[in-house]
Amino acid sequence: GKEMSYNNYVDADAAVRAAYDFINPAVAIIKHANPCGIAVGRDKAVDQIASAYRKAHECDPVSAFGGVIAANRTVTLQMAEQVSEVFTEVLVAPGFEPEALELLRQKKNLRLLQLPADFGRGNQEVRQISGGFLVQDADLFDPTDKLLAQTEKWSLVSGEPADADTLADLEFAWKACRSVKSNAILLAHSGASVGVGMGQVNRVDSCHLAVKRAGDRAAGSVAASDAFFPFADGLDVLLAAGVRAVVQPGGSLRDDEVISAAQKAGVTMYFTGERHFFH
Repeated sequence: GKEMSYNNYVDADAAVRAAYDFINPAVAIIKHANPCGIAVGRDKAVDQIASAYRKAHECDPVSAFGGVIAANRTVTLQMAEQVSEVFTEVLVAPGFEPEALELLRQKKNLRLLQLPADFGRGNQEVRQISGGFLVQDADLFDPTDKLLAQTEKWSLVSGEPADADTLADLEFAWKACRSVKSNAILLAHSGASVGVGMGQVNRVDSCHLAVKRAGDRAAGSVAASDAFFPFADGLDVLLAAGVRAVVQPGGSLRDDEVISAAQKAGVTMYFTGERHFFH
């Protein structure tokens, strides 16, 4: 493909941040450093990475146009055929099947980048600011963690314990929302995001945005919030849309009000005890 721009690299890094967190085959589609679709292939499809791409694209196909994609597995011909049908700026993956590479190279403006799944992410993040720079410990998940490892640390604060499938969706949503700019709300179903609310200056607006983008798919989905709900209003938006389970950090002065709202709705809610809050 043609030469990479500064913004291409920034978006590619955001895509890697989103897709390379998962032990399952995973795909993230990024626009302006935010995910418009993230999904894992954990169904019975023969080609799991192609399945993950299809589900990620279905989350928000309008926004996916002109996006940047990362996959944490070798790109197969089936995935390449799907990608080639949509205008895409960059595709990052650990490798490409020969037939997939041959097909994708026909897209002259598509940049193809190869990055091993175990590329060795640093433990610190550095950001330049006016007059200096900031360094902090990176917010990382271990991509080699067994499935449901994150859920073992959570506290059930409302409703019945989630079944295995719901827990898997909650863990997926919790990991996926790490790569969404705060305030972040991510709705998920069957290992795929179905609605993402990001970058809003209050959490209730992010809830409205996630629900709007999900549409009818919000009913029966699970939700992850990257930080606590300061009031019950954001949770109320999710409950009204039919969200059936929620994971969030907890820690608000009004946690009791938020828990009470979930209990009244009979909805399962877990506290993680840690937040993402990505800026």
